[in-house]
Amino acid sequence: MFIHLGGEKIIRAAELVAIFDLSIEKSSKISKQFITYANKDKKVEVIGEEESKSLVVTQTKVYYSPISSMTLKKRAHHLLTN
Repeated sequence: MFIHLGGEKIIRAAELVAIFDLSIEKSSKISKQFITYANKDKKVEVIGEEESKSLVVTQTKVYYSPISSMTLKKRAHHLLTN
């Protein structure tokens, strides 16, 4: 199964590790460090030109998605429970 993250980006549901609201980036020291390291390793991708609303962590990349974390979580839950 696949999950649409916004724009033209689709990932395999099996690759999904976590979905976070973008506010976690500002409120957590650990998440700031995680994003910093991901940027250094060039494993961060911004999807589309709209304002990002969520962070999607996969096994290989971190995506900034214009779709809210709640919507993405609903999509993932729907796919993983069917």
